[in-house]
Formats: sequence, C-alpha cells, structure tokens
Amino acid sequence: MNELLPLLSYCALMSGTPGPNNMMLVASGAHHGYRRTVPAILGMVCGVATLTLAACLGLGALFLAWPPLHAALKLAGTAYMLWLAWQLAGAPVAADRAPERLGFVRAAAFQVVNPKSWIRAVTVASVFMPAELGLLPGALLASGLGAVVGFPCISMWALFGTGIGRFLSSPGRRRVFNVIMAASLVLLALSLMR
Repeated sequence: MNELLPLLSYCALMSGTPGPNNMMLVASGAHHGYRRTVPAILGMVCGVATLTLAACLGLGALFLAWPPLHAALKLAGTAYMLWLAWQLAGAPVAADRAPERLGFVRAAAFQVVNPKSWIRAVTVASVFMPAELGLLPGALLASGLGAVVGFPCISMWALFGTGIGRFLSSPGRRRVFNVIMAASLVLLALSLMR
C-alpha cells in the first residue's frame, strides 16, 4: 500500500482540481442534476482509465518520441473546449429548456482530446506505474486505481453544480452562470496551450 500511496495521491489531485472535465460537470450538474450527470461522470472515468491503460502500455512513449503529435492533440483539445464554451454560452436559458447533456460516449471520447487527461495518463505511465508487477498487470492496476479514486473526486464537482443549480431559477441567472462556465472553459483551454 505504501508504494501505491503516491499513485493514489496523484490521481486524487488530478481528478479533484479544476480542469475541462470538472467545469463541464459543474455545468451539467447545475442544469440536469447529479443523477442525470452520472453517465458523463462514468464516461469521463472510463475514458481516463482507457487512456491511462494505453499510455502505460506504450502510447505515452509515442508522444514523448514524436512531440508534433502531442502538439496536434493539444490544439485539437483546445479547439474542442472552445467549441464547448461557445455552445454553453449560447445555451437556452428558458426555465423549460436546458443545454444538451454530455452523456457517456461524448464524455469518454472527450478524453482523447483533453490535454489534462493526457498529462495525467503519461505521468502515471512514466512515474507511478508499478513496473515490478509486469507490463499488463501494472497498467491495469494503475488505470483501475485511477478510476476508483477519480469517480468520487469528479462527482464532487457535479454535486457542487447541482447545489448551484438550485439558485438558477431565473433565465437571467442561468445566462450569467453559462457565460461564467464558458469563460472558465476558455481560460482553461488557453492555459493548457502553453
């Protein structure tokens, strides 16, 4: 367990701190509630776990060997986050309409272009994977533990959004919230491009 503590701590830190996933979960929780946001949470957890497994099995080495691929991925991720911010800022604010839910598949697929998820996956693969277990068992353990730690951490962001959602009863408040969340995504996208 002592050897796994740094891995668990790193996964909790990466899952619990602000990032594109968590900003989208706050917005989803506010508009749709926690229960209807769970598919997006599960999609994010499964997407990050799959990405981590792939990085542990060697995909991370490809990014280290060929930096233009990593740069292209960052650019695609930034473009997608900016598009999401545009969609959120222009989302309907009428009391009977809410923005479209992210869902499992879109949330999982987003991890492919999420720079923070790649940073996490490559770092886990290169620093924290228990190599003494062998390649596949070590990769499965690292990605599985990351998923177990990640679920409650990102769930807190969706619950936070659900709590905020109670105060968004008027279209004006919803519009302000959507614009703030969209601006947060833009700032995150631009900061990840550095």
